[in-house]
Amino acid sequence: MITFFRQFFGSKLGLGLTLGFLALIAFAFASSDVANTGTFGGVSGGDRVAVVGDEKIGTADFFRSANSAMDQVRQENPTITMSAFIAQGGLDEVLKQMIDRSAVGAYAEKYGLRAGDNLVNSEILQIGAFRGPDGNFSNDAFQAALRQQSLSEAIVRRDLANSLLARQIFVSALSGVQMPQKMAIRYASLLRERREGAVGFIPSAVFAPTGEPSAAQIDAFYKGNRSNYVLPERRALRYATFGVDSLDANVAPTAAEIAERYERDAAQYAAREDRSFTQLIVPTQDAANSLRQRVASGASLEAVAREAGFSTTKIGPLDQAAYANLTGADVAAASFAAQRGQIAQPARSALGWHVVRVDAVNLIAERTLASVTPEISTALLVEKRAAALADLSARIEEQIDGGVAFSEITEQLRVEANTTPPLTADGRVFGNATQSIAPQLRGALGTAFQMDEGEPQLAELERGATYLIFEVSEITPSAAAPLAEIRKRVTVDWRLSEGAKRAREAADRVMGLMKGNTTLAAALAGEKVALPPVDNVSLNREELLAQGQQVPPALALLFSMAEGTTKRLEAPNNLGWFVVDLDNIETPEIAANDPLIVAARQQLRGAFGDELSAQLTMAMRAELGVEINQAAVSAVRRQLTGEN
Repeated sequence: MITFFRQFFGSKLGLGLTLGFLALIAFAFASSDVANTGTFGGVSGGDRVAVVGDEKIGTADFFRSANSAMDQVRQENPTITMSAFIAQGGLDEVLKQMIDRSAVGAYAEKYGLRAGDNLVNSEILQIGAFRGPDGNFSNDAFQAALRQQSLSEAIVRRDLANSLLARQIFVSALSGVQMPQKMAIRYASLLRERREGAVGFIPSAVFAPTGEPSAAQIDAFYKGNRSNYVLPERRALRYATFGVDSLDANVAPTAAEIAERYERDAAQYAAREDRSFTQLIVPTQDAANSLRQRVASGASLEAVAREAGFSTTKIGPLDQAAYANLTGADVAAASFAAQRGQIAQPARSALGWHVVRVDAVNLIAERTLASVTPEISTALLVEKRAAALADLSARIEEQIDGGVAFSEITEQLRVEANTTPPLTADGRVFGNATQSIAPQLRGALGTAFQMDEGEPQLAELERGATYLIFEVSEITPSAAAPLAEIRKRVTVDWRLSEGAKRAREAADRVMGLMKGNTTLAAALAGEKVALPPVDNVSLNREELLAQGQQVPPALALLFSMAEGTTKRLEAPNNLGWFVVDLDNIETPEIAANDPLIVAARQQLRGAFGDELSAQLTMAMRAELGVEINQAAVSAVRRQLTGEN
């Protein structure tokens, strides 16, 4: 997850300036004075976590930034907790990015770079969140977005200005960055590098103790590994759906309403004539008359058009009004005056002179009220139901805002209320991986995990047809599971942990034997327990990457070792230890015109630019000077994890 977090902060230049600048708007950085709440009282310099040059980074900014970054990570992993986020380095990354953006902004101003109000205004105009329904900038939308994110206009403008300053520095500094040819040749040759060796695995299970651990051993292991048993936050929801059946009024169309709609749309039901045409447009009236005369003499319109270098178009069936909208009133009048099969008198539109042949004439009789009553009735019923449901939902929303309980609303609607089992934020039923939640709740789950208990919400499931009302009935915070409930699991983990210690000792014995020119297979065979057979490896990097999967850790170690060395590697979750032996490395010569060199330069250009960007930022930090208030950072960390 921290990989996603780092990618989220990455910009084209690899600095993660997004967090400090434009992302401040999108991710709700705010600067309400947390220090003044008393949370950080008593800490020396507790109103700031760092000072970059003369610019202070306040505890309030840091606190809000961490929460905003956590919200973004949750979009990828909904069940992650703040404790896990901090343990994976998220808080340190947030502070680093804030220091970096302050350093870039301060450095730019120090050397006379400026981002004026007009330039900042142009950036604001380009932000989609600040546009109105017409697609243009709306000051109302701008102010509403700021209020929603608890931001002031000054903060937004400051960070946009910093973003523009950073752009002035890095775009010019890194323009035309290219990886040197010799370096590209070296990287390209690494792809052809072949490594031969062996990988052995020593599983913890074969060394795990079989007896029952003592209560003291289990308690100590549980306390030392409590973070491994943290359960995600769970929420139970009460919900109900309502629609047409909940309407308290008769919405069936009356005869009078049907007759009124018939009168309103009389033109739609009146007798009319539809025609289909073959049309040709020419630039002059003389050309149109000439073509019309040739067709009247017996030639086909299509043939005449081809000879003149034009093409015909089929149009229709259309009535006269529709055809007039398409071509113009004069053309439509002439075309509807001609008989079937005739060429109409040429008429002019904005496109030119039309030569039109009437291909078909379809007379449509008037539709009586009786014949269209079912059609009108159905349309009116849909409209009246949608309007009535909209009114009902508006009344329900008013009741919710007024504090009416969920049970009272469902009783009033005469609908059945349902209660879910505890759910996790990723939409799973806690403790039952095979059970799925009701489909109508999937869209509401994200909102439900931001609500408090007993605060109903209303959502539209099917436009104009079905609504959902739901509330959180119970919240179980994220916390470590009690030992009594997971003792069997903890016991298994304890056995593996103890087995992993003995497996490491076995790995050390194996590596000791290999120093005396013993092969890995022979050294493993010397153990008193049955171990898996050795995997012999002969791969180059191209073959390794061509597998299209994440590279196994043991193979990744094999491709980072020195020739003739042996190393051990711990498997995840105390599953055991790998012993990796690298016998031989072969690096073939690569031709100067090998296409792999060009590909390497292209693929590594971004990484090269990222490295230069990082070095440039570090130089700015060094020149300006950075001081970090670890006491204030620790205070924010405690506040985020609820330790205060």
